Amino acid sequence: MATLAPRVVVVSRRSELDELLGRHGTRAAAAYFLRERGRDIAEVAERHAAQEAALAAVGAAVPADWRRGQVHRDDLSRFLFAPEDIVVTVGQDGLVANVAKYLAGQPVIGVNPEPGRNPGVLARFDPRELAALLPAVLAGRAGTQQRAMAVATLDDGQQLAGLNEIYVGHQTHQSARYVITTPKGKQERQSSSGVLVGTGTGATGWCASIALSRNLTNTLPGPEADELCWFVREAWPSPATGAKLTAGRVGRGQRLTLTSESERLVVFADGVESDHLVLAWGQRVAITAGDRRLNLVTGEPAH
Repeated sequence: MATLAPRVVVVSRRSELDELLGRHGTRAAAAYFLRERGRDIAEVAERHAAQEAALAAVGAAVPADWRRGQVHRDDLSRFLFAPEDIVVTVGQDGLVANVAKYLAGQPVIGVNPEPGRNPGVLARFDPRELAALLPAVLAGRAGTQQRAMAVATLDDGQQLAGLNEIYVGHQTHQSARYVITTPKGKQERQSSSGVLVGTGTGATGWCASIALSRNLTNTLPGPEADELCWFVREAWPSPATGAKLTAGRVGRGQRLTLTSESERLVVFADGVESDHLVLAWGQRVAITAGDRRLNLVTGEPAH
């Protein structure tokens, strides 16, 4: 039986210019909209050109006899990834997080089209490096990091995974009421702006901003750690609710549990609010470090 040629799946998202043209119809109308707000469409067009150039360079780097696939971020939930795929994201670090939950161990190469603008924590490669990198990934010569993911499981079995963080709270970020149970079994009834549970990858993002503001950076796990960190946002102390259990760690095999005391709370991951689970009054959600890992290509020689 013939062996299938490897497939490179390129993941991207619409540029700001694409979104502006979709909203305003013409470039002139988009330029006027930005100009009225003190911005120049030339800056947006330059970023669009950088992304298009990166996508073209990635396409040129794929060997001619390899198969190709392409998917936009908005279509990820409907795209079928195959076990032999090599996934290449072209965009900001967040795009790696967006695709991670749909994968099952396929290697991910993050390409950064704007290294002067994007941090490049996950998307760390220049498009010109891809031609040499792809064969190394296929042969197993490229080093990788196994990044842990957080998994939220409802008491009815529904699950949602996140590479950076999972948020539980009110859909409009109003006060959420629930009972929190820590990995050590401590409980508290709370009213807050929601609970954030982050991974070692997410420790450089949303969780980092909370930890810095509270001088709790020692709570943040390392990039490849199997542990999670958690933070309660703006807990409100009252006769019926407390604000003592507001931060901590979730070790391997442990769980943080929230029991809803609101009619509708949502659970979403990595900032994608449209893809969420719903907690009705009395329902529970448990958040743990999952068994799945993001297989992130680092480019260093494999050991």
